[in-house]
Amino acid sequence: MKIRKNDNVLIIAGKDKGKKGKVRKALPDKNSVIVEGLNLIKRHSKTKGKTRQAGIIEMEGPVHISNVMVICNKCNKPARVGSRILDDGKKARFCHNCTEIID
Repeated sequence: MKIRKNDNVLIIAGKDKGKKGKVRKALPDKNSVIVEGLNLIKRHSKTKGKTRQAGIIEMEGPVHISNVMVICNKCNKPARVGSRILDDGKKARFCHNCTEIID
């Protein structure tokens, strides 16, 4: 999975198309990410003792990684992400627009 936690992303499809946010959590087993403040869904909850109140809770839902693009820090554009092996043998992600290393 080429998208990681704390990446800035742009949503390119769905109800939040065109909005930007930061990845809060990556879910590689489901090929999804959770983006801060986007794809809000509502859940009905019961009380659990004195800790949680009953009602309708808004929370962020997962977004499939095919509907998200990483925003490059250097060129500040949404870009495809590739990987290459550096001279010291480490694997790093890079932007396909400006060929700058993202990590």
